[in-house]
Amino acid sequence: MRRALAGLTTRGRSFVAAGATAIVCAVVLGERDLLRAGVLVLVLPLLCMLAVSRTRYRLACARRLDPARLPVGREARVDLRLENVSRLSSGLLMVEDRVPYALGGRARFVLDRIEPHGSRQLGYRIRSDVRGRYRVGPLTVRLADPFGMVELVRSFSLSDTLTVTPQIVPLPHSRLSGAWTGGGDSVARAVSAAGEDDVAPREYRHGDDLRRVHWRSTARHGELMVRREEQHFQSSGTLFLDTRRAAHWGEGLSGSFEQAVAVTASVGVHLVRTGMSLRYVTDAGEALPVAPSEGAFEGLLLDALAVARRSKGGSLSAGLAALRGARGGGRERDGLVVAVFGALSAEEARSVAAVRRGTGTCVAVLVEGRPAGTAQAGGHADAGAARAVPAADLLRAAGWRVLTVRSAAELAGAWTTAGKTGDDFVRDGS
Repeated sequence: MRRALAGLTTRGRSFVAAGATAIVCAVVLGERDLLRAGVLVLVLPLLCMLAVSRTRYRLACARRLDPARLPVGREARVDLRLENVSRLSSGLLMVEDRVPYALGGRARFVLDRIEPHGSRQLGYRIRSDVRGRYRVGPLTVRLADPFGMVELVRSFSLSDTLTVTPQIVPLPHSRLSGAWTGGGDSVARAVSAAGEDDVAPREYRHGDDLRRVHWRSTARHGELMVRREEQHFQSSGTLFLDTRRAAHWGEGLSGSFEQAVAVTASVGVHLVRTGMSLRYVTDAGEALPVAPSEGAFEGLLLDALAVARRSKGGSLSAGLAALRGARGGGRERDGLVVAVFGALSAEEARSVAAVRRGTGTCVAVLVEGRPAGTAQAGGHADAGAARAVPAADLLRAAGWRVLTVRSAAELAGAWTTAGKTGDDFVRDGS
């Protein structure tokens, strides 16, 4: 009853006040007709309150996000299914799904009636231009009487998470020489150099090409066996993102940090889809180790970048130590390294340049920014570009391939030069 009294609408409270006032006036003036009218006005919202409070609707709710992960600027559809699992028909229902303001605000619906064991399908679209992880729900149902006197709110506990990932720019295919480091089932051996009896087979795995089946070994073991010598080397690499606040300019979508995150996402998705095994490192250290499958790492990377924020740290030491990837025995990883930086000082560029060892391919993507208050025209160079030039020269001198972009949209054009080596890259690179 206490909840029902709190659920009185403005109309219901007005009726209660008017009825009580009429009753008091009728007693003072001795007007029996006014007393009857006052009682009627007072009892009407109380009866509505009693009816709504004793309502025993049993509702079930299900929600589906399609898709649950999407890039910024894309739309997702939310499908709701509200089912009446009781034997009574529901009355007027006002349904509201809680949606963060960044996704478009709350979604409201009015349902006239749901028959016993009936259901209603509801749907709406949400969109965000800001990456992040957002909570959609829970669903609240407002029960109201036909006269609008009482309104009770009941909430479900179910909620879902929508992940808005950075913008992903499709990149052209560019073979990064020096990125192949082995790590397959075995070293490839030509069939012409070894007889059929010299083949080292292994058991068949889901997804293997049936043309690789070694029938003699299959007959011997009683299960499908494939030729091991046809397995390719596995390419490995490291993806690095500089998240230091001091290294980036600007705020919002046009800021250099947002563009750097989009560049990192684009490069990571591109390399993973080409079959490369990656790990993800930031200036704070290793953030994501190598995943057991390509699809798993792509999802983990996008989830991590969706909530990436600028760090307060000012040093690259921890990140560069993880970037070297030292393993047992003191050997350093020679695979591909793609590092995305903001502004680098000459000292920081020397530290980054020292990471490259052996024959590994190292690509640095410098995301230039424009600090606030800097002239846009008139021939005055911005401070970000002035700092990036010596850093780029130092990295190139150490064998790094340097790409300079102002936004993620420029990455596709610059990426074609990443696969070039030696003098070709120096002539054509940025």
